[in-house]
Amino acid sequence: MKKNIAVVYGGDSSEYQISVKSGNHVASVIDAEKYNIIPVLLRGKDWKIDNEANITISREDFSFLKNGEKQTFDCVVIMIHGTPGENGILESYFDLLKIPYTTCSALVSALTFNKHYCNTYLRNYNVLMANSQLQRKGEKIETDKIIEKLGLPIFVKPAAGGSSFGISKVKNKEEIENAINKAYTESDEVIIEEFIKGTEVTCGLTKVKDEIIVFQLIEIVSKHEFFDFEAKYTPSLAEEIIPARISEDLTEKCKNISKNIYNYLNCTGIVRIDYILRDTDFYFLEINTIPGMTAESLIPKMVKYDNVNITKLYSDLIEEAILKNKK
Repeated sequence: MKKNIAVVYGGDSSEYQISVKSGNHVASVIDAEKYNIIPVLLRGKDWKIDNEANITISREDFSFLKNGEKQTFDCVVIMIHGTPGENGILESYFDLLKIPYTTCSALVSALTFNKHYCNTYLRNYNVLMANSQLQRKGEKIETDKIIEKLGLPIFVKPAAGGSSFGISKVKNKEEIENAINKAYTESDEVIIEEFIKGTEVTCGLTKVKDEIIVFQLIEIVSKHEFFDFEAKYTPSLAEEIIPARISEDLTEKCKNISKNIYNYLNCTGIVRIDYILRDTDFYFLEINTIPGMTAESLIPKMVKYDNVNITKLYSDLIEEAILKNKK
């Protein structure tokens, strides 16, 4: 009998539409001969089988009724960017129900979703990153002290949120407060970072059968000030160069750093880690534990370049999640 696999997408963040596209793409590459692939759309309290308006998901046990019979899931592939999929909320829910899933654990998801907490943790392992400070909603914005500590330009980002919305590159003192308030629309905590001039490089990786697989690096050249939402999803506004135009030694260095970070955080599933390369140093920007998986996204491009069978990869991740859940 085929196992029921839920591909869960949607969510409650600004990245809802991208999540839907990611979920649809992932559902299309999972092996339909081995699994019953069931697309599940979550939006607030509205949980349903996508394209089946009359079939809702019970939030009590994540089941549904079909032809009068109760149906359950053997595994979940979470493709929600932002809340509640990338911040540990859904992972905690599935842990309570003892339903396996292919992404990072609830603890790792919660930690990595907050850039400040993730950075603080990784600094214990001497991971190189830009100087930064945390600003919480309600605190006084002291622009002179920010500039004294971090200089100009700076990046202002939501601390708990994705990498596409609420971000500003600030070049002068007068822009700082507006940038912080913009970031507050996505998160009650804001991280303010010094600007590191260099080459943006991203690394995708996963673990299968205790072996970390690192995909080819991609170099990102944005025509905007940085790789924002519009640049990510408008092909004419950014170049995604694979392989990245760096030496073999630097490529290997970046892959090793990424492996270490994956292990430091005890990650599971497919993740993507972003860096700025300055001279020979890679500055950690952030980790995406549920990276975009649309047909145009970075991870699928890496997988295709490396001739990895993405269908088999997802089968491996699903079977490992199921096996781990039985232990």
